[in-house]
Amino acid sequence: MKLYNTRNEVEEKYKWDLSEYFKDEEEFDSCFKIIDNKINNISKYIGCTKNSNKLYEYLEESIFIDINVMDLYAYAILINDQELGISKSIERLNKTISLYTKNNSANSFFAPELLKLNKLEYDNLFKNEKLIKYKSYLDKIYRNVDHILSDNEEKIVNELTSSVDHFSEISSTLLSSEHKYGYVTIDKKEIEIANNNYSSLMKNSDIKIRKEIYKKFNKVLNQYSSTCASILNSYVSMNETIAKIHKFNSSWEEKLFSYNLTDKVYKLLVKSAEENLEPLHKYYRLRKKVLNLKKLHSYDLYVKLSNNDSEYSIEDAWDIIINSLKVLGNDYITKLKKVRDNRNIDYCQYKGKCFGGYNISTLDKFSRILMSYNYDLDSISTIAHESGHHVNHQYIYENNDSVYRENTVIVAEVASLTNEILLSNYLLKNSDNVNEKLAGLENIIDIFISNFYGAIREGKLEQNMHNWVLNGNTITNDYMNNEASKSLKKYYGKEVITDNYSNLSWIRRSHYYTYYYLYSYAISVSTAVNCAKKIIDGDSKFISKYKKFLSLGSDIWPIDAYKILGIDLENENVYIDAINYFNSLVDTYNKLITEER
Repeated sequence: MKLYNTRNEVEEKYKWDLSEYFKDEEEFDSCFKIIDNKINNISKYIGCTKNSNKLYEYLEESIFIDINVMDLYAYAILINDQELGISKSIERLNKTISLYTKNNSANSFFAPELLKLNKLEYDNLFKNEKLIKYKSYLDKIYRNVDHILSDNEEKIVNELTSSVDHFSEISSTLLSSEHKYGYVTIDKKEIEIANNNYSSLMKNSDIKIRKEIYKKFNKVLNQYSSTCASILNSYVSMNETIAKIHKFNSSWEEKLFSYNLTDKVYKLLVKSAEENLEPLHKYYRLRKKVLNLKKLHSYDLYVKLSNNDSEYSIEDAWDIIINSLKVLGNDYITKLKKVRDNRNIDYCQYKGKCFGGYNISTLDKFSRILMSYNYDLDSISTIAHESGHHVNHQYIYENNDSVYRENTVIVAEVASLTNEILLSNYLLKNSDNVNEKLAGLENIIDIFISNFYGAIREGKLEQNMHNWVLNGNTITNDYMNNEASKSLKKYYGKEVITDNYSNLSWIRRSHYYTYYYLYSYAISVSTAVNCAKKIIDGDSKFISKYKKFLSLGSDIWPIDAYKILGIDLENENVYIDAINYFNSLVDTYNKLITEER
């Protein structure tokens, strides 16, 4: 396993190539100036909704500006995240955020103006055939008629929000760059504990080392827990305030409106999970048995059950991923190879790099993926996951006008999670190494626990914290620790022993800064299970439907997108079937491990 201390030590082939965005700083600055000037002139389109031709010109110009603003913004984020804390990168990001804000403010006249049209005036716009391609885009704006403000009010809200909404970056910088967590000695080597290697270090089979890392890391988190709670409180307060300004009762109501969904889907998710915790508890009993522990603590949940100590190079990872996804067809594999061959991934970890893994997309550029490669199956699974997003974006790009090339958040995780399940199934069915088979099976189990039970547990906790603030209270570290403790005890049952440090997991949950995103994972993993089973069975008709699903743009509502796959989100059986599949995985693992013994 090769370790890197700084970015300069990483080979070029393992770094992302961002030249597709901008070749150098000069090209970035040139684009910035051009777009800034265009934003300055957007006011000439005020009143465009009264003339369909002028409206069309405005839409063409504003989308062009949006494309470039997104490219500038994405580039600034990527450069910043590859090495946090560099002044020039922070300045570039802040400068781009200001441009993003300026663009929103400059266009704030449009939605109020469009919504002043009566229904007949609005419908008459589309007698101009050039506007037909924008109808879905305009329809989604027009449905906000009860929640729009005046153009000046919208401008104020946009500017204020953008000027203060840096909570995620602040949290990430504190966790990954500012905090010092100490060192641990493993195999006579002193390793610095960091936010981006904590999870991998906690997989150590030596319980003494796990406990040492656990205590050192969480002791530091605990020291800053009040600050972290304050950051979270400010973020949640901002969301609730904006929702009320836009005449919603809560940010939750606003989010449901944006998805065009009812509360029923989410109530079914929570009901399905909390009434069927026994399969999860059975898994914890299996974990205790395999690890030969009298008591299972929260710090024992990181260590792998399988004894697969194989190391996989990045090249090995790609061979496995490509073979596991061949069932999706040649066109899918062609797109998948572009991710690898075009250097679209920044693989390696080192101190100062942003923690976690993500895929960032724009309207006219291929995605870029950030991760921390650890030479294990988890890292391979991360590549498969994020590449699923990348390929999904390629399908969207090929089949949609630029205005619809953004993926709807609530369906985005299906492509990535389906890939992970297919990868794990491939390892289970094709590996000659029993430990690798078990590792592949364990990976599917971990994916489901994290994305179903874990996402629902933390999603409900997120709802609780938003309601807490909505009712006039303040999020504190004591409140968060208490809420986390209650939810952990419910989902762990009697099988896992918690302590005060167990409750601090909320501090590292970056998804809280993309509000109400967590439930999307639970919906998506339930769907991914359904998809993967049919793909594995070689159902060619379904595979065609699946690729059609991957090709859908943002003009399709989530509930309609899922119908293409035959999934009804308001049917509890979707979630129960997924839980039953998880239960069968636990039984299969128990059977295999018993046979080996």
